[in-house]
Amino acid sequence: MIKVIINGCNGKMGKVLQEVIATEPEMEIVAGIDITENSDVTYPIFPSVAQCPCEANVVIDFTVAKIVDQLLDDCVERKIPLVLCTTGLTPEQLEHVEKASKVIPIVQSYNMSLGINTLAKILESVAPTLADAGFDIEIIEKHHNQKIDAPSGTALLLANTVNASLNNEYHYKYDRTIERVARDKKEIGISAIRGGTIVGEHSVIFAGQDEVLELTHEAHSKAVFAKGAVQAAKFLVKKQNGRYTMRDVIA
Repeated sequence: MIKVIINGCNGKMGKVLQEVIATEPEMEIVAGIDITENSDVTYPIFPSVAQCPCEANVVIDFTVAKIVDQLLDDCVERKIPLVLCTTGLTPEQLEHVEKASKVIPIVQSYNMSLGINTLAKILESVAPTLADAGFDIEIIEKHHNQKIDAPSGTALLLANTVNASLNNEYHYKYDRTIERVARDKKEIGISAIRGGTIVGEHSVIFAGQDEVLELTHEAHSKAVFAKGAVQAAKFLVKKQNGRYTMRDVIA
């Protein structure tokens, strides 16, 4: 039985994660971490991992970037593996993740969806061929009107994947209104759309001479991210210390 602590258990993703874990016979939620109480759950809730006395095999986190540093320190202190799903981390926080992964195993990804990470794998194989043929590369991401970071972490994941397959020779263009110049062949355009209740949609467009290839992933509910996090947790409890991504999970 995999014993799970949900960090951010009363948030939107925490509640979805709880529903997904309830369908997993080999997993059990032993505690939740949140600053608010919730009488609707059967497990105890504590204000931090450090203050939680429950034994656990893994912590799954869907919260906000500002509390990630404390979470990392708490998981390291208690030697509990961590599935880190929070996005918008600073370069300093990513360094903190790397340091913590020397002590505990961590899965950290900009997107927990199995579909998105499969898309990233596909992009690695097609981008070099199309870029060599002169195709321009654009990424469009769409999210609900409450999402505050832009571009999304997933858009950056896809852009970084494409760029890495092209020897990191490309740069990113976020805004075309500042200067009126022709498009640079060595750029990846990234556009962000915010509106309504869009869960998440990402399109990678390869625009060539007289033809366009567009690869799109649509998330129709938050459950896809929770299901990915569950798969990551199953993967992680069998691993040694180190930093892993969802690409490792689906490999």
